[in-house]
Amino acid sequence: MKIGELAKATQVSAKTIRYYESIGLLISPTREANGYRYYRLSDLETLIFIKRCRELNIPIKDIKQLVMVQHNPQASCSTVDTIIAEQLARVRQMQQDLNQLEQTLSSLFTSCSSKQIQDCFILQTLKSTE
Repeated sequence: MKIGELAKATQVSAKTIRYYESIGLLISPTREANGYRYYRLSDLETLIFIKRCRELNIPIKDIKQLVMVQHNPQASCSTVDTIIAEQLARVRQMQQDLNQLEQTLSSLFTSCSSKQIQDCFILQTLKSTE
C-alpha cells in the first residue's frame, strides 16, 4: 500500500509516518521505480503498535525498544515489563501533580470575593514574590 493508504488505515498522518521512518522507529519501505513508498502488512501492524504506545504516552525511546524486542520472540519480557512499570510510575506522578494543581487552583478560585480587578486576591497572589 502507498503512504496515503497506510495513513488512512491507521489514522496516522503521512508526515508522522515519514517522521517515524526518519528516526528509525518504522523501517523505511521499499520504493518502486515511480518513487512511491510501498508498505507491507507488517508495516501496518507496526504503525498501529506505535500509535497505541503513543496513546499511552510511552516515550519514543521506549517505543523503539518495544519494537526491537519483538524481533526476538524467545527473549525475556523483562524489558517490556520495565518499560510499562516506568510509564505507570510516570502516570501516577502526573496524577499526583494534577491533584496538587487542582487543589491550588480551587483554593485560588474560592479565595477571591472582590468584584474589581484592583482588589482581586487571585491576581495579587499570582504576582506575589512569596
